[in-house]
Order: sequence, then C-alpha cells, then structure tokens
Amino acid sequence: MKKLLLALVLGFTLVGFSQYTAIPDTNFEQALIDLGLDTAPINGYVLTANISGVTDLDVNNRDIANLTGVEDFTALTTLICYNNELTSIDVSNNAALEVLYCVTNQLTSLDVSNNTALIDLNCYNNNLTSLDVSNNTALTYLRCINNELTSLDVSQNTVLTYLICSNNQLTSLDVRNANNTNFDDFNSTNNPNLTCIFVDDVSYSNENWINIDATSTFVNNETECAALSIEDNTFELGVFIYPNPTDSYLFIEGNENPLSISIYNLLGKKVLSAKNTNKVDVKELSSGVYMIKITDGLTQVHKKFIKN
Repeated sequence: MKKLLLALVLGFTLVGFSQYTAIPDTNFEQALIDLGLDTAPINGYVLTANISGVTDLDVNNRDIANLTGVEDFTALTTLICYNNELTSIDVSNNAALEVLYCVTNQLTSLDVSNNTALIDLNCYNNNLTSLDVSNNTALTYLRCINNELTSLDVSQNTVLTYLICSNNQLTSLDVRNANNTNFDDFNSTNNPNLTCIFVDDVSYSNENWINIDATSTFVNNETECAALSIEDNTFELGVFIYPNPTDSYLFIEGNENPLSISIYNLLGKKVLSAKNTNKVDVKELSSGVYMIKITDGLTQVHKKFIKN
C-alpha cells in the first residue's frame, strides 16, 4: 500500500513539473497534432519535451495567423510556413535556424537579427517594407520578391550568391559583398525608382547581370551614384548618347548640325575633346563616371555616362 501511495505521489510530482508551451493559434496546434507532436483535443498548449528537439517544421497551408510557441523549438534548423496568414514571426529564440521559408503570408516585419546560422531566406509575396540581414553572415540565398522594400543592403553577406529582389520599391541596393563573381543569380527588375546598384565591379556586373531595369545603373561607389543624379541641362538640344555604360565608343544622335564635345571627369578636369563628330572613342579613359558636354555652337547639353 505504501509503495502504491509513493508511486502515485511521484507520478503527480512529475506531471506537476512537466514543462508546457502555449500554442494560442488553434490551427497551429492542429498542425502539431497532425505531425504527431501533440495529442487531441486542442487545449492551447503542447508538452515542451515533444518539440524542443524537433529540427524540421513544415506547417504550410494551415491558415495559421500566430506562430507563438515556435520559440520553444530550440533545435529547429528548418521552418517552412508559407501560404498562411502570418503578419509577424518571432524566430529570435531559434538560434540554430538555417532555412526559413515564409512565402505568401501577410508579413509586415521580419526580424532575423538573432539567426546568425541562417543560410536560406525565402520571404517573397509579403508586405515587408524593410529587411535587415546584416547579422546573417552565413546567408547564401535571399529571395524577397513581391514586397514593399525601399532599401536593401547585403554588403555584410559575404557568402551570398543568390539574390532575387524584384518587384519591390527599392531606391537603394548595396551588393558590395566582395563575392559578386560567385553569384549564381541576380535579379532586381521592377524597381522603377532604383537608380544606382552598388556592386564590387561595374564591368563584371554589366557583363553578367542582365536582369535589371533600364533606369538602373551599376556603380562602384557613392560618388558615381551622385554624378548620375545630376539633372541634364538640355537647353533644347535634342541629342542622346549610347551605349551607356560603354566599353569603347559613345555614339551621339538626334542633331544634324556639326557637334563639338568635351568630356570631364568628376573633378571637373577636361580629359577629352573632339569636333564635328557623332562618335567618340573613350577606350583610353579609366573606368568611372564622366560628364560629356555636347554643343552645336548655339545650344548645349550636359549628359552623364559610365566608362566600364
């Protein structure tokens, strides 16, 4: 009898000391039940011991609006939760997380600053206006298509080789991560307000990265970008130059009168001049941004171009 009483007391003590994790979203808990990590009926919590060692969690297409409880998946390396109704995800406690796919939710913020092991982040089709990946130095793949991002800086992501950031509202994009030559894919299209894309080497990017808007230009530094922002002074002289950027020649079209040109570097020093021409050889110029002044003797225009 005494042994039975002792066993009952020990049993109640163990239950009393059991750790539980709150799961307030019933759809999330049902997903855990379906995965064998919890037992019916839905009661708003799960035994922490059942989830603390889980490394892969896939809860797609579950109409989940709240992932509270995921913080106790402390061994989690892969979280896949796309096609839900999430507005935010707290993965600050999931230090081992390497893969995060949160595609097609309603995310307005995503904090991955504590996830230094993160390798693959896929967060497209959300409502993100900002994304800080500066602490994710292991990040190799980043897909943030179809958001509302206005700026993106991946200069600290020195092993990044895959960046798709199309269909945003970017006005600033810094890809100077000293690893551009190892990129497998780059796409920044459909960012109509993105003028400058900062890269490791303009020539390399112009040769290998074709998926950019016509209004975007690869630049090496802020000085080149500032030069591109200078307004053209047309004075009614309707000419245009191409190609821009160029490796060798600049062609001038749009005016039938004889033209004279002068080319200046960013310090204002004249580096080249020619008369009665619509074709300028700039092969000998160093790489960088230049200003070209074009005149027909009556009116003139100043235009910017980049020599690769």
